[in-house]
Amino acid sequence: MKIIVSAGGTGGHLYPALALVEYIEKQDKDAKFLFVGTTDRIESKIVPQKGYDYVGLHVKGLVGNPLQKAKNALIFVNSLRQSKKVLKKFQPDIVIGFGGYPSASIVLAAERMGIKTIIHEQNSIIGLTNKILIKKVDSIVCCYEKALNEFPKEKTYLLGNPRASVIANTSLRDVHDIYGIDKNKKVLVIVMGSLGSATVNNVMKEALKKIDLKDTEILFATGNQDYKRIQFEMKDVSSSVHVLPYIEDMPSVLATSDLIVTRGGATTLAEITAIGAASIIIPSPYVVANHQEYNARELSEKQAAQLLLEKDLDIDRFISVVSDVLNNPIKLDVLKTNARLLGKPNACEDMYRLILKLLERK
Repeated sequence: MKIIVSAGGTGGHLYPALALVEYIEKQDKDAKFLFVGTTDRIESKIVPQKGYDYVGLHVKGLVGNPLQKAKNALIFVNSLRQSKKVLKKFQPDIVIGFGGYPSASIVLAAERMGIKTIIHEQNSIIGLTNKILIKKVDSIVCCYEKALNEFPKEKTYLLGNPRASVIANTSLRDVHDIYGIDKNKKVLVIVMGSLGSATVNNVMKEALKKIDLKDTEILFATGNQDYKRIQFEMKDVSSSVHVLPYIEDMPSVLATSDLIVTRGGATTLAEITAIGAASIIIPSPYVVANHQEYNARELSEKQAAQLLLEKDLDIDRFISVVSDVLNNPIKLDVLKTNARLLGKPNACEDMYRLILKLLERK
């Protein structure tokens, strides 16, 4: 089986794609893969480092002023020609697009050449690239009911994010052992993604000086850029608060902490639901189409997470919400149970079965 995978622009698109490819490799030792992405974004570095063949397309998103959009549209047309050359050379059985503008070129070219196609939508709000491709592809995989209801029912499957399978099958350590925390103490984790958030960090900095949580240790991951500043400004804070640049072994921390406060990125929520972690989600308001809030609402409406909007975030509000959840064992159990019910720990297996079905290799 020969598969082209396209995932461009961000780690949110790339890592689910890598998860699926790594799963298929274990099932089919003869499978061959080619990744197609940009020439200058994260995938152009990470994929070759992983040992996979890679082709970068010169392509830009349709953004900017009218003149820039027109230029980018011409670049897109040229990327279609590039994509057809890639397809003719590699001769794939199927092309899978994980979102991001590079996916549009290779998936459209594949459809025009009669090659089977799948797109994956990780958010509850359908991305621009996938909107373009809806009518062209053979099958669609999504992660949220909101997206499921917007895609054509006859070819859409609610299978989840492949990262969920990775997390569900990872060997886990106890957060208490990782950070040398007393096993009798609860653990609260605060992490706003790998880069962190200066806005949220400033609220946390003051809130963690005032919060009174008995028998609780707090891991506060600021992100590398803000770490030194926050660490200095919190040098006199309680010894129960541990200021860190990042979280080591996130799957283990998710699985063995009592509560995590985090962003609403698709991969993060896929991991939370795969493991069944109790969470308070503060969606980033700075993302396209506010998709993190929509992602988070899908969980909060099912009592699988507590939603706290950044516009409502202040010191007292944060302390109140965290204290209410962390000091209520029943509420914690409800969040964990409902999160697990939404999890898709077999996402990779289910997507692989869909691929075989499309290729009539059941």
